[in-house]
Amino acid sequence: MDLKSIYREIVNEHNLHPQYKKELAHPTYCMQGANPTCGDDITLNMNVDDDGVIKEVSFTGSGCAVSQASTDIMLELIEGRTKEEALGFVEAFMRMVKGEASDEDIEMLEDAAALADVAHMPARVKCATLAWHTLEKILSGENE
Repeated sequence: MDLKSIYREIVNEHNLHPQYKKELAHPTYCMQGANPTCGDDITLNMNVDDDGVIKEVSFTGSGCAVSQASTDIMLELIEGRTKEEALGFVEAFMRMVKGEASDEDIEMLEDAAALADVAHMPARVKCATLAWHTLEKILSGENE
C-alpha cells in the first residue's frame, strides 16, 4: 500500500468514525467556526485546566469529509497537551497546507500529516484549516 492510500484511509476513518464528535458538558472554551463558501460548520469545545493543559475536547457540526476528518485529527493531537503545544501544532499545520512544512513539522503532526496533499488543492485548504483557525482563535483569546 502506498503512502497516499494510507493517508486517504486515515482521513476516511476520521470522517466516518470520528472519536471526538460529541457534546461536551460545561466546556471551558467553546467557539464556532464556519466556512460559508462550502457550508462547513463546526463548534469546538475544550476543557482546559488551571495549568493550561487541554484535558477534554470535542466538536459538533457538519461539513465535508476533509473538514470533519481534519477536526477530529486535530483534537486527537491536542488532547492532553498544553495550550502552547497546541499553538505549535497549528503553526506547523498551516506551514504544511502552504507546502512549507519541514520534515520535523510533518513528523510532529502525526496523523494530521495525512492532509498534506491539501496544499495541492486550493479549494480544499479552507476545509482542512477551519478547525485549526478556530482553535487558534480560542487559544489566542479571541473567544473572550
